[in-house]
Amino acid sequence: MIPKAIPLKNQQQFQLAMTHRSAAVDDPVRDSYERLEFFGDSVLGLVIAQYLYEQHPDWDQGMLSKAKSYVVQEAPLAERASTLGLSAYLVLSANEESTGGRHRPSILADVFEALIGAIYLESGLEQARWFILEQLRGFLDEISGGDVNPNDYKSRLQEVAQAIWRKTPNYRIKSEVGNQQERRFVVQVIFDSEVMGEGAGRSKKEAEQAAAKDALDLIERARKRRMTEEDLY
Repeated sequence: MIPKAIPLKNQQQFQLAMTHRSAAVDDPVRDSYERLEFFGDSVLGLVIAQYLYEQHPDWDQGMLSKAKSYVVQEAPLAERASTLGLSAYLVLSANEESTGGRHRPSILADVFEALIGAIYLESGLEQARWFILEQLRGFLDEISGGDVNPNDYKSRLQEVAQAIWRKTPNYRIKSEVGNQQERRFVVQVIFDSEVMGEGAGRSKKEAEQAAAKDALDLIERARKRRMTEEDLY
C-alpha cells in the first residue's frame, strides 16, 4: 500500500521506485529504481532551480547554485524519505539488508528521487512540483534569508579563524573503522598542534564538518565566558 502522503496511485511504479538493484528479479536496469532515480533527479533539479530563480530575483548565479546544491543534497532527501516512512517499503537483498541498507542515507535519497520520477510519469510536472516543494519547504525556508549553506561549518570556521588568529585550521583523521558499507571516520580540527574540535561521520567530508562545528561551539562558549567575566568587572 502506498503511503497517503504520496500522490501516486500506480502500485507497480511505487514498488519499482522502492526496489534496490540488489533485489532486482532479472534485470538490475529494468527491475530496480535506478532509471526512475535518474529521471526524478532531473525533475527535482528543475523544480528547485525554478523556485529559487523566481523567489530570489536578487541572487546571482553563484548564490542560486549553492542554494540548489544545499536543498537537493543527500541529507535533506534522506530525511524526507525517512519521515515519509519509505524505509519500511524498501526491497533489498538479504546481504544489503544485513549491512544496514534499509536506513542508509544514500539509498533513502535515491528512492526519494525515484518516487519523484514515478509521480511525474503518472501525473505530470505540476503534481511532481507540488510534492517536491511540499516535502522540501523547510529546507527552502532555511536558506531564504541568504545563508545558502547553513551546514558548511568548515567555511564558517575558516572565516572565524582568519578573523581572530589570521590562521587556517588543519584537519586530520583520528580513526577509521568499519567495512566499506558502514565505514565511520573520526576527524580532529587542529590549530597550532592543539585539538579544538572532533567529529565523526560516514565520510571524511561529513566528519570534517562535524569537527568544524565542534570547534565553532568551543569558540562560541569561550566568547560568552569572556563576555560574562567582563560584565562582572
